[in-house]
Parts: sequence; structure tokens; C-alpha cells
Amino acid sequence: MESHSVIIYILLAIIVTNLIRVTPMVLIKGQIRNRFVRSFLYYVPYVTLAVMTFPDMILASPTPLPGLLALLAGIIAAWLRLGLFPVAAICCVVAYISTLIS
Repeated sequence: MESHSVIIYILLAIIVTNLIRVTPMVLIKGQIRNRFVRSFLYYVPYVTLAVMTFPDMILASPTPLPGLLALLAGIIAAWLRLGLFPVAAICCVVAYISTLIS
């Protein structure tokens, strides 16, 4: 790959990233009062994180079973209202132990 192509790709990524961040600030003046839009914007980061991490959680181990067991353990730990760090630690331990067993 030529070096000027890499520079063009980096500049294009910068432009797109900034457009996504700047456009809402330019178009929306004041506080958003619509309840639906506010709740939608509140959950967007969580959904994005889940979409990015879920496939890797299942496919990171040699078989899908440790990932599924870790997912189930994480859901139960989150249901019990444990914090982010304990849930992540429980998922890691369950995935590690189930990988050793299987």
C-alpha cells in the first residue's frame, strides 16, 4: 500500500468521526425534551458496546460453550445488581475455568 493512500484513509476517518460528533451539536440547539429521543440516546452506548463484544465473547475460546457459560454468569451477576468490575471478573473466571474443564 502506498503511503499517500494511508494518509488519505486516515484523513477520511478523521473527517467521518468528527462529522458524526459535530453534526448533532450543530443541528440541535438546547436541551432535548422528547422522552423517546432521550431514552434512545441514553442506551446507544450500551447497545454499541454489546454489539461489539458479544460475538467475540462467544468466539474467543476454542469452543462456544465457555463463552456461553460466561455470558450466562454475567447476566446472572448483573441481574443481582453487581457492579461492572465484579461482573467482568466473574465472566473471566467462568470462561477460564470452563475452558480448562472442556
